[in-house]
Formats: sequence, C-alpha cells, structure tokens
Amino acid sequence: MKELEEGTELTLDFEKIRKVAQKCPDVIPVAVQDIDTGEVILIAYTNREAMEKSLASRSLILWSTSRNELWEKGKTSGETFELVEAHVNCEQNSLLYRVRPRRSGICHTKNLLGEARNCYYRRIDFDNMSLSNTNP
Repeated sequence: MKELEEGTELTLDFEKIRKVAQKCPDVIPVAVQDIDTGEVILIAYTNREAMEKSLASRSLILWSTSRNELWEKGKTSGETFELVEAHVNCEQNSLLYRVRPRRSGICHTKNLLGEARNCYYRRIDFDNMSLSNTNP
C-alpha cells in the first residue's frame, strides 16, 4: 500500500468500475469537494442507504466498496466532514457532495510532517508519466 500511495510509478486501476459493479451493483459515484477551497477531496461511492444517512445526519457517509459496508469518512481518524450541499448530475447517476472538514485533515495519508493532506497530492508528469508528490 505504501508504494501505491507514495510511489512515483503511475499504476492506475482501470478495472475499478468493473470490480465495483460486480461486487456492489447498486452504487453511484460521488465527487467530494471542499466547499471552502474548491479542492476535490476524493471520488467515492454511495448507495441509497449511505446517501439517506448522509443527508439526514449532514455528515459524509459513503459506501465502502472494498469492505462492502457503510463508511463514515474519517470516523476512525477523527477527520470527519460536515455535508453542506449535495448536487445531482443531469443524468442522475452521480452526485457531488460539498463538504467542510470538521478538523484540518482530509486524507488518511500524511505528509512528512505528519499532517493530513488532500487525497490528490501527486501530479502526473506528462513527459514521462511518472508521479511527483506536491505535498511530501
């Protein structure tokens, strides 16, 4: 996991949607955006149960496709999120959740100073398709 999360090699999982559809067929993608900074925090999935709980509690609750269970983002680390707005796309097959971190952290990974960072902390080098860490 460390190499996947910290390495410089681009190893995209182009099979993810197929695997999710086979294991969890009743989910849709959710783009999660920090309402204050505009940063995209992560792309995740929700099902009807997770969406209803998230809207009712005004907390970021998703569906974990790897564990096949409800997932309150940050509950283990204490880095939870207030759900401020929810938007649906034109085809009603994906959502945009605009959230506010209740603490400063966003991602489960940390930089070298031990600080939480945005999940999109690596940039793709167009010339050699390697990754560079923008928040080491």
